[in-house]
Amino acid sequence: MKKSLLAMLIAAGAMQAGATSYEFDVTLKGYQGDATSSVSYSGQIARHALHNSLKKVVSQGDEAVMLQYLSGTEDGRKLLDPASKDGFAIKQSSIDELSKGKNLVSSAYDGVITGWPGNPTGQELLEQLVAQAAQSNQGYDPVNGYDYIQLVSKFAMGAVFYNKAVNHYLEEKLEADQHPNNEAYKAGVPYTGKEHVWDEAFGYFGAPAHGLELTPEEVVQITKQNPEYFAKADANGDGVVDLKSEMAYAHAYYAASIDASAGTNYFHTIMQAFVDGRQLISDAKGERLTDAQRSELKAYAATIATAWQQVIAEAAFKYAGSVYSDLEKIAAVEEAHGDVSKSFRNYVKHWGELKGFALALEAAGRDLGNAQAGLDRLIGFSPVLFGDMQVVAQDGQGGFVQASSGSMQEYKLNMIKVQNLLAQSFDLKAKLKDKTGGMSDVLKQIDAAGQSAEND
Repeated sequence: MKKSLLAMLIAAGAMQAGATSYEFDVTLKGYQGDATSSVSYSGQIARHALHNSLKKVVSQGDEAVMLQYLSGTEDGRKLLDPASKDGFAIKQSSIDELSKGKNLVSSAYDGVITGWPGNPTGQELLEQLVAQAAQSNQGYDPVNGYDYIQLVSKFAMGAVFYNKAVNHYLEEKLEADQHPNNEAYKAGVPYTGKEHVWDEAFGYFGAPAHGLELTPEEVVQITKQNPEYFAKADANGDGVVDLKSEMAYAHAYYAASIDASAGTNYFHTIMQAFVDGRQLISDAKGERLTDAQRSELKAYAATIATAWQQVIAEAAFKYAGSVYSDLEKIAAVEEAHGDVSKSFRNYVKHWGELKGFALALEAAGRDLGNAQAGLDRLIGFSPVLFGDMQVVAQDGQGGFVQASSGSMQEYKLNMIKVQNLLAQSFDLKAKLKDKTGGMSDVLKQIDAAGQSAEND
């Protein structure tokens, strides 16, 4: 009873404090149209759909199809994911129904990515990964240890969504001379400059508009299109899930997934800051924001950027733990003289997720200092392969150069160091699949094998 009363009081307080859903009326002075909502981020949702669909086709090996979703802008592209299934109907079935003429690569980070051979820009790396995926076996390259499905997906989320939101809309676009709040974003639209700037950042996070009304587990199950959670997704009760406002994507999903597993609060922290910031803009009633208002708005933006970065770092931390476990399984299977192909495939998949998220941290144009150099060196350009080899460079013709590296046992130690580095550098809270307590055991295993571990 006490818990129920407390929950009611908290809910009532939230209602009094402001909006609980990302829905806001028109405030633009002089607007003559019939729109009642000032919220618009359909272009960002189109890019989420492009990303999801690209991930689907990477395993098909058809570069032309992959490029339709990476860099194409043509009409008629089918929406491959999310798509309707039994018990979970989706309103849209094409990219055009979300927004026309959008692609991923033109919005990707154009700075240098040091964690990949050749130091490509983020845009170049996405194009390279797609070209290399087309030469692989259904997105899998066992020779160099690459799972392109994971590398393309995890890096694209960082290079496009995270980068554009925190390095563009929540930073430079909040300055006074950028899209002021007392002017329309462009002629004929029902929203002000600052309203739309904030909306575009929110769209890239990928949360349902009613995200504050959902638990992390509900957000996770909505993303997975679990029919048992359809009613939770269908906020307006019209019988279909509108991808523009009722679906969860990308880092919103990962934030909720971490929270559901660890009891942290990343998803709601980010969602609340987005809603509160948008409420602040709406409360200005179409007037130019004062310096004090912009200062408060920048504080919300900083909360979002910090927690969003932590979500990506938490995901990298988790997959470093998965890579560690995979290496243990490979060693056990080898010792039993079994078939290591399945264990190696899982190892490559999890490494792709680790590397993709680590590269995503670079893709916001933010100085990570020693953390970036440490992640690059500890993770390397590929997993450690059989024969103690690792990719060290590209050959200039789209291939990779391998050289001798430490052993897989030493690479386990690297994964512990990666977790320590991420936890300390980004003040992580969840730390799922934490292997940092096993360092002494790994060192003993290395010593027993007569190996020396370099202390990067």
